[in-house]
Amino acid sequence: MNNRVFIIAEAGVNHNGSIDIAKKMIDVASDSGADAVKFQTFKAEKVVIKNAPKVQYQKDSLLDNDSQYEMLKKLELDLNAHQIISRYCEKKKIIFLSTPFDHQSIDLLESLDFKIYKIPSGEITNLPYLRYIGSLSKKIILSTGMSSLKEVEDALSVLILSGTLKENITILHANTMYPTPMKDVNLKAMITMKNHFNISVGYSDHTEGIEVDIAAVAMGASVIEKHFTLDKLMSGPDHKASLSPVELKSMVKAIRNIEQAIGHGKKIITPSEKENIGSVRRSITASTSIKKGEVLTEKNISVKRPASGISPMKWDEIIGSKAHKNYKLDDLI
Repeated sequence: MNNRVFIIAEAGVNHNGSIDIAKKMIDVASDSGADAVKFQTFKAEKVVIKNAPKVQYQKDSLLDNDSQYEMLKKLELDLNAHQIISRYCEKKKIIFLSTPFDHQSIDLLESLDFKIYKIPSGEITNLPYLRYIGSLSKKIILSTGMSSLKEVEDALSVLILSGTLKENITILHANTMYPTPMKDVNLKAMITMKNHFNISVGYSDHTEGIEVDIAAVAMGASVIEKHFTLDKLMSGPDHKASLSPVELKSMVKAIRNIEQAIGHGKKIITPSEKENIGSVRRSITASTSIKKGEVLTEKNISVKRPASGISPMKWDEIIGSKAHKNYKLDDLI
């Protein structure tokens, strides 16, 4: 992406199983300026047993008593839906991504000629899954929520030994609580992983608001992933902890500003500030009337704006010299 931060607008399952809602979400993501919009691809029966309970944040977001399986079953997107979404993303000029959660879903995405695979935090210890995705030799974005440094290292080893080049992997620091408490964000862990593995890093955010995403970019994140929704009051497990369309657009704009502001690191005078030098720097001036031949001392010269005369850095050279002409108060020496 020409060294730009790769911004993923995470639609996830906030489409609530509706292709129409999914399309509206693509519209929002495209309008925000995000690089990609990401969904989730899964078959509920391949992911969870029938009576597995929902996690607490899912219970808090949903009023029904469905099991995790029943909840996920309602949110599946079949091959036809994926094809429609893929074509619509192409039309809206935004990259279509999706996180697969099982082998069958990986095959579905392969049929759509996916170039980038996103591995969710929950699969970082899923050896058969990691080995299969690694064997595809595609670009991989690996989320590392709920994991230790050793577990991240093990997952990277599996992906690389299975056939994926290390330079094609980006690992995302993440916390999987929705929303993530600020005290648990621990952004410095992203830098720890970057240095420890000598690898590209990013941040998958589940906090409320956009300030942590901006901070992550300032700290060197090359990828930012953030959930968004059409309406935070919609029914579903992730809507409440997602950005509104307006917030998503604000986040993208802020990130684009920050990545420009980070700059190249060289300490130079920039083109925009050159015009200010003459007005705000100073010159050596007469602090009183001075006659030709009079010795210049601290009592008859001073330093004032503008900078069109002798620089004050020459002060020691000027002190003790003789005036070559008459000067009035505030004349440049």
